[in-house]
Amino acid sequence: MLLCTDVGNTNIKFALYENDEIILKLKFATDSRKTEDDFAAELHTVFMINGVDIKTLSGSIISSVVPKVTNPLCKAIKKLTDVDTIVVGPGVKSGLDLRIDNPASLGADLLCMCVAAKELYSCPAVVIGLGTATTIMFLNENKCYCGGAITAGVNISLDALTSGGALLPSVDLVPPKKAICTNTEDCIKSGIIFGTACMLDGMVERFNEETGCDSTVIATGGLASTIVNNCKNEIIINDDLVLEGLKIIYNKNSK
Repeated sequence: MLLCTDVGNTNIKFALYENDEIILKLKFATDSRKTEDDFAAELHTVFMINGVDIKTLSGSIISSVVPKVTNPLCKAIKKLTDVDTIVVGPGVKSGLDLRIDNPASLGADLLCMCVAAKELYSCPAVVIGLGTATTIMFLNENKCYCGGAITAGVNISLDALTSGGALLPSVDLVPPKKAICTNTEDCIKSGIIFGTACMLDGMVERFNEETGCDSTVIATGGLASTIVNNCKNEIIINDDLVLEGLKIIYNKNSK
């Protein structure tokens, strides 16, 4: 079995693969204060509850954008399984041609997303990540990563709006029935959800105009379905894009 771990700023996602199929998915809140023993205890408990013998684990790989979590988590996995974890970064083979100014600056999670998109979908492709940040990346017809755009994530935008405006309430991100709303809560929902959907549609169109391509568009992230379902472009949703990329990268580096 292979354990793939995606450490994000908000959540840590785990996927346990057996014969290239996900048999278990877990999600913890990211907490950089946790120790090796904290992670080991949590993982041991969760695997035991789900009837998984973690001692049968044969491989482990991590993508992390939170350096303080990476080392204790790798040590916890080693303690539980005696398996060394591959950490996605410089020196790890991805099979992706990075045509950007500084390839080492590309986040591990974004690299995994693009690796999965390259292997699973036709290119050229636009890859959208709707996480703490909203990322929009372009793969050309030769499946090379050529750059993209980054903006504030949906929740960051909402938090900034409601914390900066004393009279603006926090809201659940459920789409309102129409764009022109008649109360403050729905107006905020309209601006955040429909506004982000329009931004993504506009960026996809701009990418296509700049490249002269009609790209496949793939989106991932916790809010992908909420936003993408309100876009006009045809966008494929794959919630496991980072995890799939981790599995592909592991296979390239374990042989």
